Amino acid sequence: MTAARSTVSPPRRTTRPAAARAALAADPAGARPEIPRTEIPRTETSRPDSPRTKTPHRLRRIAEKRTAILDAGLALFSRYGLHGTTVEQIARTAAVSKTNLFYYFASKEEVYVGVLSRLLDQWLDPLRALEVETDPVEGIRAYISRKIRFSRTHPEASRLFCLEVVQGAPLLRGELETALKQLVDAKTEVIAGWVAAGKLAPIDPHHLIFALWATTQHYADFAVQIDALLGRGLDEEAFVEEATRNVQRLILDGLRPR
Repeated sequence: MTAARSTVSPPRRTTRPAAARAALAADPAGARPEIPRTEIPRTETSRPDSPRTKTPHRLRRIAEKRTAILDAGLALFSRYGLHGTTVEQIARTAAVSKTNLFYYFASKEEVYVGVLSRLLDQWLDPLRALEVETDPVEGIRAYISRKIRFSRTHPEASRLFCLEVVQGAPLLRGELETALKQLVDAKTEVIAGWVAAGKLAPIDPHHLIFALWATTQHYADFAVQIDALLGRGLDEEAFVEEATRNVQRLILDGLRPR
């Protein structure tokens, strides 16, 4: 029986181009000449950290998104607390995706601290207006008015801050011991200067500030109790004016020099 012939053709030998043969002759080890790479230049706008990537329009949109998330957090935290609020609820209320929310804030707790930090800054703004050159009576009168107005326009913020402090301020204590303390220390010196100059009756500056906080924030923090007793509240302009006048009289009559 005759053996079958193989139908597989032997590999064809290829002839190298003359340039390749010359290169091999010059480099017996067989090294290949390096082929230069074509570099694609990166433009300024292609860099992730380039300032030009954040245009005024983009910066404005970033600020708007952050504000929307903080506003949503405030509404939910003041109603359900930190642990009763979910990231999904915040994202849905702010009209952003959960992924987008994490672009601006690393966690729910970071949103919470952001809400409280913004609130503390707004809440302390009237206190910053008290300066040495301010007329004490008129300055404190204006402070009381602004704080009661703030309680009217930001009742959720006032209640959330109160809730955080009542719980021991676990996420806000650092702010209280730094930014708040520094401001209060500065303003107690202002008040002490007024007392020393005979512009106010003798009063401990810290206790005056505590009394101002207590009387003005009461109208937001205990709004339900006020409504139960009077059937009225800060949603009524006449009540706001009445509360302001009475707190001013209560505080200022005790502060005028005798």
